Amino acid sequence: MRDHTIPGVALAILAMIVLAALLPEPRRSAPAALVAPGQDRIEAELERYRSMMAGGDPFSNPGYLNVDRGEQLWSTPAGQKNADLSICDLGKGAGVVVGAFAALPRYFADAGRVLDLEGRLLWCMVHIQGRSAVELIKLRFSNPDHTSDLEDLSAFVASKSNGMKLAPPLGHAREKAALAAGEALFFRRQGPFDMSCASCHGVSGRRIRLQPLPAFSEVKEARAVMSSWPAYRVSQNALRTMEHRLYDCFWQMRLPKADYASDGVIALTSYLAHKGAGAVIQVPSIKR
Repeated sequence: MRDHTIPGVALAILAMIVLAALLPEPRRSAPAALVAPGQDRIEAELERYRSMMAGGDPFSNPGYLNVDRGEQLWSTPAGQKNADLSICDLGKGAGVVVGAFAALPRYFADAGRVLDLEGRLLWCMVHIQGRSAVELIKLRFSNPDHTSDLEDLSAFVASKSNGMKLAPPLGHAREKAALAAGEALFFRRQGPFDMSCASCHGVSGRRIRLQPLPAFSEVKEARAVMSSWPAYRVSQNALRTMEHRLYDCFWQMRLPKADYASDGVIALTSYLAHKGAGAVIQVPSIKR
């Protein structure tokens, strides 16, 4: 004969459900209030880490290891042409690195394109040194198994604009076109989530989980972003450039992978740089 009695455990669960239904619904705080304490702790720890790194010795920042490697790479012959980068023109003249990053992206007549820092370094490594663009792009981002020449060189060149204001030029028609295209991309909704860059970075006060999202509609917030890349990412134990930041944003929106130094990525970088114009550059910074 089948037993139709409710087992003890099931009976206890049923009682809990009934009790929960009878109790008044708990008061809910605003979402910001729920995440603020955790965010405060995370930001406090990051600030403590930054202070420790900058305490009397700014070179204790791990990102300066990339700067040092980049400086060595700049003057080391490489590639099929066995050439160094001393004749690479980053916009200030052959071999001039001081202040070059502060005036990028910009149009380069020899390339026939507007290029950001990473794109221009890639162009010089291919055309001056005779290196393979395909192989360089394979190693465009470092990981625990290998460093990235592009990241290291970007850190070195960018650091030579420290203390200078970001001032990308806008005198050439191609530069104006890149800015317009970048603005359109920033606000364009696309992908499976129907998201745009502005979905996260259009209004101040937004966040993803515990991560605050800077708004490029606010000059102060835009400048804080554009003055601080390349940055050493504590969570990744690696230095990252703006190319990587945008690549990661595209991935988070579930868009197709962004091609390295593509016209689209550079146009978007151009728009962001102009929104952050006037920012005093201080890189590599330290980020979460």
